[in-house]
Amino acid sequence: MMKFRFRRQGTDPQREKIKQELFAFNKTVEHGFPHQPSALAFDPKLELMAIGTKSGAIKVYGHPGVEFTGLHKDITAVTQILFLPGQGRLLSLLDDNTIHLWELVAGDPREVGGDKREGVVCLQEVDSYSLPGRPGIESCSATRVTVLLLLRSCDQLCMGTEGGGLYFLELPRLSLKDNQTLLQDQVTQSLPDDYRCGKSLGPVESLQEHPQQSGKILIGYSRGLVVLWDLSTRHTEQLFLGKQQLEGLVWERSGNLFVSSHNDGGYSVWAVTNGNIYNHQPVSSTIPYGPFPCKAINKILWRTTQTGSPVLLYSGGMPRASYGDRHCLTIQQDKDHVTFDFTSRVIDFFTVHSIDPEKEFDEPSALVVLLEEELVVIDLQTPGWPSMPTPYLAPLHSSAITCSFHISSVPPKLWERLVNAGKAQQGRQHAHGSWPICGGKNLAPPPKQQELLLTGHEDGTVRFWDASGVALTPMYKLSTANVFHTDCDPCDDPQDASDDPDMQQEEEWPPFRKVGCFDPYSDDPRLGIQKISLCKYSNKLVVAGTAGQVIVLGLSDERSDHLVDVSVVDLLQDREGFTWKGHERLEPRLKPAPFPPGFQPLVLVQCLPPASVTAVALHAEWNLISFGTSHGFGLFDYHRRNAVLARCTLHPNDSLAMEGPLSRVKSLKKSLRQSFRRIRKSRVSGKKRTITTTPTSKVQEANAALAEQEDVAPIQRRIEPRSADDSLSGVVRCLCFADTFLRDGTHHGPTLWAGTNSGSVYAYALEVPGVGLGRVCERGGAGESSVCVEALLGKEIQLMHRAPVVSISVLDGRGKPLPDPYEASQDLSIAPEMTNAHSVLIASEEQLKVFSLPKVSAKTKFKLTAHEGCRVRKVALVVFNSTVQEDYSEHTLVCLTNLGDMHLFNIPGLRPQVRYDCIRKEDISGIASCVFTKNGQGFYLISPSEYERFSLSAKVLTEPLCSVQLDRPLEPTPASDGMTPQANGTHKNQMGQAEGQTEEPPSSLSSPILDTPLDSPLSFADLTLDSTGEITVEDVRDFLTTVDEAENNLKNIKEEEGRSAGILIN
Repeated sequence: MMKFRFRRQGTDPQREKIKQELFAFNKTVEHGFPHQPSALAFDPKLELMAIGTKSGAIKVYGHPGVEFTGLHKDITAVTQILFLPGQGRLLSLLDDNTIHLWELVAGDPREVGGDKREGVVCLQEVDSYSLPGRPGIESCSATRVTVLLLLRSCDQLCMGTEGGGLYFLELPRLSLKDNQTLLQDQVTQSLPDDYRCGKSLGPVESLQEHPQQSGKILIGYSRGLVVLWDLSTRHTEQLFLGKQQLEGLVWERSGNLFVSSHNDGGYSVWAVTNGNIYNHQPVSSTIPYGPFPCKAINKILWRTTQTGSPVLLYSGGMPRASYGDRHCLTIQQDKDHVTFDFTSRVIDFFTVHSIDPEKEFDEPSALVVLLEEELVVIDLQTPGWPSMPTPYLAPLHSSAITCSFHISSVPPKLWERLVNAGKAQQGRQHAHGSWPICGGKNLAPPPKQQELLLTGHEDGTVRFWDASGVALTPMYKLSTANVFHTDCDPCDDPQDASDDPDMQQEEEWPPFRKVGCFDPYSDDPRLGIQKISLCKYSNKLVVAGTAGQVIVLGLSDERSDHLVDVSVVDLLQDREGFTWKGHERLEPRLKPAPFPPGFQPLVLVQCLPPASVTAVALHAEWNLISFGTSHGFGLFDYHRRNAVLARCTLHPNDSLAMEGPLSRVKSLKKSLRQSFRRIRKSRVSGKKRTITTTPTSKVQEANAALAEQEDVAPIQRRIEPRSADDSLSGVVRCLCFADTFLRDGTHHGPTLWAGTNSGSVYAYALEVPGVGLGRVCERGGAGESSVCVEALLGKEIQLMHRAPVVSISVLDGRGKPLPDPYEASQDLSIAPEMTNAHSVLIASEEQLKVFSLPKVSAKTKFKLTAHEGCRVRKVALVVFNSTVQEDYSEHTLVCLTNLGDMHLFNIPGLRPQVRYDCIRKEDISGIASCVFTKNGQGFYLISPSEYERFSLSAKVLTEPLCSVQLDRPLEPTPASDGMTPQANGTHKNQMGQAEGQTEEPPSSLSSPILDTPLDSPLSFADLTLDSTGEITVEDVRDFLTTVDEAENNLKNIKEEEGRSAGILIN
C-alpha cells in the first residue's frame, strides 16, 4: 500500500505580496495612566508635561494626541525630571545615581493617509553622567544626588548630594565643573559656633534659584540651615539659621521672601535683607493643622496674585493621630481654605502660572497633581477651585478592570447621546476651562470612524472610553449598584449636590474635599462586571456580573424613576444532589429608583445558583439574550419578559462548580491534587512512548499513527484524553446567535449555539415570531406580542478531545462571517449568502475546526496544540483591508495563544498566514485581558492602569503623530537598527510609534520565532481529515517545554522580577 507523503510546496510570490499588503504587526500606543509614577516635570514654554516611572520610563504629554515615550536602558526608578525650558530637552535622575539627557529629535518625513507629513519628532536619550565618589571616601552615599536645580541660563545643572555638597554640570555636554563645587565644610566654616555644635548639616534637601537675580541659589540642608549662595562671587550672602528639620523651599516672586516647610507640619516665612548675614528668626511660623503633632509638609508653593492675597499650596501636614493616613494637598488664599483629600499618595505637583519676567504677579491658573494612581488638575481661576476633566491619563483602574468590550464604527447618533449623557453626569463636578497642558501639534488625521472601548469594573460600573485616537478619553460611566440593595450610594444622580464630591465640604477641620476618581475598594465584590455586550444599532446593552446578575439596559436621554423588572432563571432545573456553597445573590430593589440620563436598566435576569456569568450574547433584532455560567446556559426574551430556555451543563461529578469563585478554600487542595496528577500522568506517558505496544485504544492508535508519519509529516505532540468528569466541565465558555441552516438545507432560521469547558456544543433552533417570514416583528405588533419564543435542541456535538470551546462562529455560503443584528435588514452591510451551504467554525483550546451545516460534518481543521504546543486563549474574526487595493479585503481568523503569540488563518480554509509575538507568555493577565477590534487592532493590559494598543493590519494604525516648535533646531535622528525595550518590557524599534511617532518598516511575514516556514508542510498538513482528528493534547503546561525553553523562561522571570503583577481578568 502506497503511503501518502506531504511534499514541501513552493512559496507563491503573489500570495506573499498580498500578505504584505494586508498584515503587519505594530505596538502603537499605551493608553491609560503610567504604572507606578515616581517623578513629574513641566515645561512652561512648550506647555509639555513629563512623568517618570519606577520602571525607568519617561512619558511626555502635551495637547491631546501629542505623546512621546522613552525608556532608560536599565529598569531603574526615575526620581526626578527637569525640562530645559523651550529646548525640547529634559534631564532625568535615576535611583542608581545616574543623570540622563533626552532630546526631541526630528524623524524622517512619512506618509499618513496619502499625505506627506513633515516635522514628526521623537524622544531620544543622547547622553548620561554618573557623579564619581569623593577621593578617600569608600562609600558613594556622600555623592548620592538628592536634588537637582537647573539654573535659569540653562547652561548649568546644580546637584545637591546626601553628603551636603553641591556639584555643577555644564549643559548640554554633562561635564563636571570642578571649580564650582561647594562642599559642606566650606559652609560650616561661616556658621556661628553656637549653631555649629559639631553637628552635620545633613543632606541637601532643596535648591532654589533667586527669581530676580540669576546665579544666587538658596540651599536648604536637612538640619534646617538655609544658605543664600552667590555663584559668581562664590561666597555666602546670608545664612538663615533654622532649627527645625527642613523639607522644602520656595521663593516669593519678588525675591524678598522665601518659605520653608518642615517635618513638624509647619512652614516659616523668611525675609531676605541686605543687613546682617545671620538671620535667626523667620518673619512668621505656622503649623496650620496644629497644635497636636503633624506630619511633614513635603513640598510647598507660594504664588502671588493681583488681588493681593497669595495662594499657598502644600502637601502633607495632617495631624498624625487623626488623619495621618490621609493623602492631602492644601490650598489657602485669604479666608479660602480647602484640603483636597486624595485616595492615593501625592508624588509631586506644580502650578501653571505666568513666567513672563515683566509681569509682577504669578497669577496661577491651574494646579496639576500627580498621584500614585491618577492625575488631578484643579482650576485655580474658577471660584471654589473645581477639578478639571482629563482628556487623557484617566485612571482605567479607578476600580479594578474585570472585562472589556470594543465597538467599531459607532453610529453618530449613539455617539452624540453618549457624549450628552457624560456631560450631564459631570454636572458641576468639573470646571470647563481649557486644558493647561496643551503643547505640541497633533499631526494625525482625524479618525475615519468613532470607536468605543467599554471596561467593566469590580465595583459594578461600566466605563465608556473614546478609543478613536491616541488619547483614550472618558465619555460616560454607568453604575449598576443602584439596581440592588448594597452598601454603595443608592443614588448616582449628578444633579444632587450631596452626591457631588467636588461640592462636598465637610464642616469638620481640616476642611476636606474628596477629589479624584480612583477608588479601588468595592463595597460588594458580587457587583463585579464579568461580561458586556452592546448593540450599536438598537442602543441595547447587556452587562452580567459575579453573582449571576444579567441586566438589560436601554439608552434614554431623560432622567427616570422606575422599578426594574426581575426574572429568575434556575439553571439547575431542580437537579438533585447539587447544593450551592457560594455567595448569595444580590437583593434587587423593590421600590422605584432614580436613574440619570444614559443607559437605564429595563430588566434584571437573575441566574440561580448565583454563580459568575461566563458568557453572554445579545441579538437585539430578536429581542433575545443568552447567558451562561458554570452550571448551564439560559435564553431570555427581554421584550416579553419571558424565560425561553434553561439548560444545565453540569456533569454528575462536577462538585467544584457548586463552590463559587468566592469559596476557594475547599477547592484549593483538590485543584492542586488534580494538577499534580496531570503532571505525573504526562511524565509517565512520556516515558512509555518509546515502548512499542499493541494499539488497543483510540489514543494509542493515534500515537502509533504519528510515529509512522514522523519521517514525512510535521512533528505533532502526543495526545492525552481529557477526563469526562473534570471539575468545572460544565462552564459555558461561549454563546452565539445565528440565522442559519440547522434543521435542513433548505430552510434557515434563528439558532443559538453554546460551547462548554468539556468540548460540548449545543445548537438550538429558535422559533421567533415574525422571523423567517421575511420580516421581524415590531415591538407591540398586533397578534404577535402574545406569541412566545420557542427553542428546540437541534444538534449536540461532543468534541472527542474534550478541549474547552473558546469560540463558535457561523459562516455563510461564501465562507464569510454572518453580519451583526440589523446590519442585513437595514442594508448596513452585504447580505449573507443564503443559497449555498453554511458552515460553523468551532475553536477549542487545542484546535480549529470547520463543520458543514446542517449535517455537521467536518470539512477542515488545524490542530494548533499538536503542532505548536500552545493553547487558544482568544479568537476573533477580523477584516483586513489592503494598503494597495482599496476594494480588496480578507476575512481572517486571529488566535491569541497562552504563549502570547498571534496566529492568523484564512477562512474557511484555515491556512496559516502569519504569526507574531505579541505578549510575554509570563504575562497571564495581559493575555487574559486582550480584546480585538473588527479592523485588525487590539488592546491588552500591560499593567493594572495601562492598555497596550497594537495593530495586526498594515493599513489600520492608531499611533501618535506630532510635532513641537522648539527654541533650537531639530537635529535629525541617527539611523539605528537597534532594539530598545518599550515601557512595558516588550521590544520595538527605537523609532517605533509610541516612542518616535514614525512608522517602522512593515513586519516580516515570517516571524523570527517561527520554527517552521509558512511554505512548509505544516501549513497544509491539517487541511485533510484523519481518524485521530479530535484527539489532541489533554493539557499544555509549562512542563511540556524543553530544557532550553525552561532556562529562557527562568531568565525572563528574573528580568521581570520586581514588576507587580497585573489584574487577572476572569
